[in-house]
Amino acid sequence: MHGTTPKAEAMGLIAFIALLANVSVAMMLYAYRDGDANMQSVWLCSRNDAIGNIAVIIAALGVWGSNSAWPDLVVAAIMASLGVSAAMQVIKKARSELNHPQ
Repeated sequence: MHGTTPKAEAMGLIAFIALLANVSVAMMLYAYRDGDANMQSVWLCSRNDAIGNIAVIIAALGVWGSNSAWPDLVVAAIMASLGVSAAMQVIKKARSELNHPQ
């Protein structure tokens, strides 16, 4: 917003703390990943959050090494595509459940 490079140390630290939280939640939800659309959605979001945290840690290393915002922007685009992919999976599952109620 101000044309400055993100602080790599802050990015990495926050991403690492968030990774610990998201991996613990994803582990709890793993058994429900094939459940109904709601459970699948929660699982996919938790999994994607953990993947995103790893990507942000990598981006922080890239920002630190290059002193550029580009690694952060690339990771943001990847995370957006993960979100869209998860949304499409949940929509497909929900449509299937609507067409074939149990």
